[in-house]
Amino acid sequence: MAARQATIRHLSTLIRRFADVRVLVIGDLMLDQFIWGRVSRISPEAPVPVVQVARESFLLGGAANVAHNVRALGGRATVCGVLGSDADGRRVLAELKRVGAGTGGIATSRGAVTVCKTRIIAHSQQVVRMDREQTAHSAAATARLKAFLRRHVWKFDSVLLSDYGKGVVTPDLLATLHAVHQRRPFRLVVDPKRRNFAHYRGITLATPNLHEASEASGIDIRDDASLRLAAKRLLERWQAEALLVTRGEEGMSLFTPQGTVRHFPTAARQVFEVTGAGDTVTATCALALAAGASLPDAAFLANHAAGVVIGKVGTATVTATELRKAISGRRQ
Repeated sequence: MAARQATIRHLSTLIRRFADVRVLVIGDLMLDQFIWGRVSRISPEAPVPVVQVARESFLLGGAANVAHNVRALGGRATVCGVLGSDADGRRVLAELKRVGAGTGGIATSRGAVTVCKTRIIAHSQQVVRMDREQTAHSAAATARLKAFLRRHVWKFDSVLLSDYGKGVVTPDLLATLHAVHQRRPFRLVVDPKRRNFAHYRGITLATPNLHEASEASGIDIRDDASLRLAAKRLLERWQAEALLVTRGEEGMSLFTPQGTVRHFPTAARQVFEVTGAGDTVTATCALALAAGASLPDAAFLANHAAGVVIGKVGTATVTATELRKAISGRRQ
């Protein structure tokens, strides 16, 4: 009991330190639109449910949600990405400012389309999702992002790459990030996506899910042995200090080049919605590592943070207070 209380105090101290951490979030900025309603009949026109709309809400998505998670946990966040000069882009920009995230690294492009994911929810269940997106951006927008990185990356305690494969994170941008990282190392947390599997280098922590780990390594992950083999290959390929594989209902697994393996059973009590859970994991890890946490402690905190958000409906965040309650075993 005394050892458990000491661990909880140590983790709580780390969470309090989040307030002093500066995180730069680079990646694909999105808007998540939720249309809420109920279903009472099937359409006579086609075998599909008819949703009677009650309300709609707009939330930050993608890298914007990562920044929101950093802010909700008490950290300081600045965003680097591209938005269109459309209504959705203006909404994302306004909401980022409202939650207190820095927007100095955002390039607004007239030719860009702000990514918007529209989810129709009935009785707390997702009925359908519609995406409006663009997967390439102008050379001018990318140049502005690269210039921001060269000038300002040194100001941050952690850099978090939230790659959703929507065109912001390019091989060219990654090469610039790698070059500045070689001149002055910093903590780099990466949420990877397929189009850039061959281009990540010098990572502090990568957080692929099981499918991404399998695809990136070229290994069909079927059991613990194949998971370990895939992790070993990715640690070498990405020159990573650690790999945290998120495994859904099986929790998370942490791997290091030294052969250390730690499994974390899921901390979720109930699951309503997994939207944005990966954003919570990366945000928590970036904050925890910069606050002085060991890799296992960062993974432990991220696992509990994810357990909180998937118990909420819609794109959600976790607060520092909720995380402290989760690690102590108290119900929210």
